[in-house]
Amino acid sequence: MDVLMGIHVPFNVPVESTPYKGMEFEANEIAYDFYNEYGRKAGFSIRKEYVNKCKKIEVVTLRRFVCVKEGVRGKDKRYQNIKKPRAETRCGCEARLVIVLNRDSKKYAVNEFIAEHNHYLHFPSTVHMMPSQRKVTATHAIEIDLAHESGLRLKQSYELLCKQVDGYDNLGFTKQDHKNYFRTKR
Repeated sequence: MDVLMGIHVPFNVPVESTPYKGMEFEANEIAYDFYNEYGRKAGFSIRKEYVNKCKKIEVVTLRRFVCVKEGVRGKDKRYQNIKKPRAETRCGCEARLVIVLNRDSKKYAVNEFIAEHNHYLHFPSTVHMMPSQRKVTATHAIEIDLAHESGLRLKQSYELLCKQVDGYDNLGFTKQDHKNYFRTKR
């Protein structure tokens, strides 16, 4: 990671995995997955910030993906004497990927790409804990359901999954994600 006057640029990402202006995607979900994978390799998490849709045909014409630390938190309107205030997570990071629909080719092209971050990036050992990287895959969902049907409790089924993939780091989701999967299932 290069550090120039407080700006952090990922250097450990292969060139073929780095977005560039003019790059095309078949769908905006494919662009999201590509940028999310780039974020995983670089050490940051992403989120969908803005979407513009054509009202006539309900097609996404513009989409902006940003670093999760983009923007700043607004003023808290609640009671001021809070005992445990939440940590500040946003720092105004400008890193983003903007895609625009090319109406002729029906593909999404990268219109803007900013790679510089104003915060430290995550180490590869902690990348699996970032919000955009945590996913309960279909395979894991089936195993969770089977464990529940055989009478295992949540904690036991989570530990079983962790042992199957050789540790928490290789699982791809947290215990809370496991619990949330169950809640949505009910």
